[in-house]
Amino acid sequence: MTQPQRQKTILIVDDEPRMRRFVKMNLDLEGYQTLEAGDGFEALEKLRDHQPDLVLLDVEMPGLDGFETLKRIREISDVPVIMLTVRSDEDDKIRGLDLGADDYVTKPFSPRELLSRIRAVLRRFEQAHPYLNEPIIRIDDRLQVDVNRRDVIVNGKRIGLRPTEYRLLMTLIENAGWVVPHEVLLTKAWGHEYVNDNHLLRLYITYLRKKIEEDPSRPRYIFTERGLGYRFVDFRRRSEQAASSTDAGRAASQERAPTQ
Repeated sequence: MTQPQRQKTILIVDDEPRMRRFVKMNLDLEGYQTLEAGDGFEALEKLRDHQPDLVLLDVEMPGLDGFETLKRIREISDVPVIMLTVRSDEDDKIRGLDLGADDYVTKPFSPRELLSRIRAVLRRFEQAHPYLNEPIIRIDDRLQVDVNRRDVIVNGKRIGLRPTEYRLLMTLIENAGWVVPHEVLLTKAWGHEYVNDNHLLRLYITYLRKKIEEDPSRPRYIFTERGLGYRFVDFRRRSEQAASSTDAGRAASQERAPTQ
């Protein structure tokens, strides 16, 4: 029996409460969970704390405008972003897309158009990141990650993770088999202002290892690459190799089997 996919969460960022209410009402009717932020700074906090599946980002906001907010989002996350704006100028659209926006919707827009754009962007993102659609990411027989509940299962026992620990772990898992530099992990987990705080990163890697490793002093999942960063075990390749070996073994057995 397959587990249902978790409800998608969308962060609505707009300084106009009326616009947030309008968008929220239509998203709620379609079964999405919603979060709201009235400015760019609040949006960045909500993004770090709740890790939404998509961000609807208004361009014209006081303080931190949509373009600057998008720049900071891209320092910590590859979450899909749809820009919302009253501007129809092509240069603004190009600027937003160049900064990493996934789509651009001009106000006023109909609920049907916005929902169609959201579905299309989420579909493209999920096709590029198929593991995100898995309710459980299976690392091996001992360790799994529950994406819906954002915790880990170690030897069948659920262990809760702090939001920062979960962000660190998922960044490593997304790049399994590759070295993730210190500055990338720090930016993804805490933001650009912490980019040089390697002591903080070491501390949280220690917390993570105590929760998921059988022997934290001899890790099997999170490896230290001295002077560079950290690397998560390449569990996908290992699974593929195991499957290939199993298939090869079956084929060999069939070849050796006597014909009737």
